[in-house]
Amino acid sequence: MSHPLLDIAAVDAVEPYLDRVGEVFRTFDQQGSGCVAYGVEVDARRWFVKTARTPAADASLRRAVAFHAMVRHPAIVPLRHAITVGETLALVYSWQRGEVLHQRGQSRRDPAGALARFRLRPVPEVERALGRVLDAHLVVERAGLVAVDLNEGALLYDFGTGTMALCDMDEYRPGPFKPTEQVSGAVRLMAPEEYPYRPDSVIDIRTTVYTLGRILRTLLDSEDDESAWRGTADQLDVVATACRPEPEQRFDSVRSLVTAWRKAT
Repeated sequence: MSHPLLDIAAVDAVEPYLDRVGEVFRTFDQQGSGCVAYGVEVDARRWFVKTARTPAADASLRRAVAFHAMVRHPAIVPLRHAITVGETLALVYSWQRGEVLHQRGQSRRDPAGALARFRLRPVPEVERALGRVLDAHLVVERAGLVAVDLNEGALLYDFGTGTMALCDMDEYRPGPFKPTEQVSGAVRLMAPEEYPYRPDSVIDIRTTVYTLGRILRTLLDSEDDESAWRGTADQLDVVATACRPEPEQRFDSVRSLVTAWRKAT
């Protein structure tokens, strides 16, 4: 028996089709990326369907198809199917339980927000969650890809099971590369070669190391001004090396970062 989301090749329009084959229970239209996504339930199973409303968003979805063809990991929410919609695509993902740690427009200091609540979880639980983020990027590295626009909005945490997942990895691409314009991302997590834009900059695996170091620094701290580090001095030394301004002074690979982090942890 064919599945209305996994076996359909093309549709004229996404929203009417989703309404016809299932129930849309949530719409995500405040992302700022030019994408609109839907949570849809079909035959008692939930799915996440992502669409593009701009040419830039369409390019992002096409990068996502290439990314998921190269990278699979238990922590990465899998892409299940791509549907043609006119000149663009709709991507169908498995629905993942949990809350993204930060959403556009949400205060990072909101005590009821997922980010603040995650930062107050027991340290071993936070370390396990961060370990999954690092492990997933070992697979990214082996595929010859670099992280672009990795931020807390791509981290999906299930507070019930203590499980971290990664989503929205649409901007990842083969590296090293020289950007032709400012790449997207959260400035607080971006390496000097990423922001501000310089035409001679090179983004490579050391850039990914920097961003992962910043993720470790911000999430193993209970305050948004990074004044309440909860980890050890050895862990903080690893973060400092990962986040050095000069790329050649950082860990030369995600593998080296992960090895040092595991030793310190």
